[in-house]
Amino acid sequence: MGMSQNAQPLLQVSGLVKSYEGKRGTQEQDHALSGVDFTCGEGEFVTVIGPSGAGKSTFLRCINRLIEPTEGSVVFNGRDITHLRRNKLRGVRTQIAMIFQNYNLVYRLTAIQNVLHGRLGYKGAVAGSLGLYTEAEKLRAFELLDEVGLGEFAYRRADQLSGGQKQRVSIARALANKPEILLCDEATSALDLETTEGILALLQRINRELGITIVFITHQLD
Repeated sequence: MGMSQNAQPLLQVSGLVKSYEGKRGTQEQDHALSGVDFTCGEGEFVTVIGPSGAGKSTFLRCINRLIEPTEGSVVFNGRDITHLRRNKLRGVRTQIAMIFQNYNLVYRLTAIQNVLHGRLGYKGAVAGSLGLYTEAEKLRAFELLDEVGLGEFAYRRADQLSGGQKQRVSIARALANKPEILLCDEATSALDLETTEGILALLQRINRELGITIVFITHQLD
């Protein structure tokens, strides 16, 4: 879906720079990102393709401030989030969800517990640590596992799941907060071709049926 002429982009990145100090205390700057401009509209599925080391993951992490940009701005839903304080970032990250190459699951917990962890952004640390989830939240977590094709694995420990199943759990967890955008950081790079096709089909369905904007980065040209 493209944007209409007057529509405000959901995400607008302007002049994004990320530089690191040079080695051995030199004054030289090592630029991971050098003036990146990027725009995407509501409901779009955008893929960023490039070789390993090109700065794709750095770019994605600057969007939700897992990495702090050196220069430039990130505007999400009309709000400049480039310099938001930490206490305000939690709310933004519930709307800008992320899935990772290495899944980032808690392996000693079950699939359903991992999905419920996605709700922690809405809770204080105490409520989250005590597992004080509402019945509605628990029901929604089961529905999300059904949506990603893992309903029957709800009580399976995460470390007993296959790679593709782990990624499906992480997608369900990302959807727990009803985000507006889903950032996918090399989400299929650790998976075989058949499993990759299944995950991509799932993401396309999420984009199409739920209207969630997806930014997908990969080094896999195929």
